[in-house]
Amino acid sequence: MNKDIIEGNWKELKGLVQERWGKLTDDDLNKIEGKRDQLIGQLQKAYGYKKEEAARELAKFEDEHKPSSCNCSHPQ
Repeated sequence: MNKDIIEGNWKELKGLVQERWGKLTDDDLNKIEGKRDQLIGQLQKAYGYKKEEAARELAKFEDEHKPSSCNCSHPQ
């Protein structure tokens, strides 16, 4: 998932982000506005992650919440 998808779907993803990382406040999420780098920074601040660890955790989250591009059976 690239940053455009996060920004474009931020309203939908915001609740899922807060569910996953409950230490992030509504204020944090409103300031982030779907910006991936800012989300990584807030994860570092709230959870004490190193930058690479925060990026890895976010990448896992993104993989779990990828929009499906088609309903076909071929590998993507």
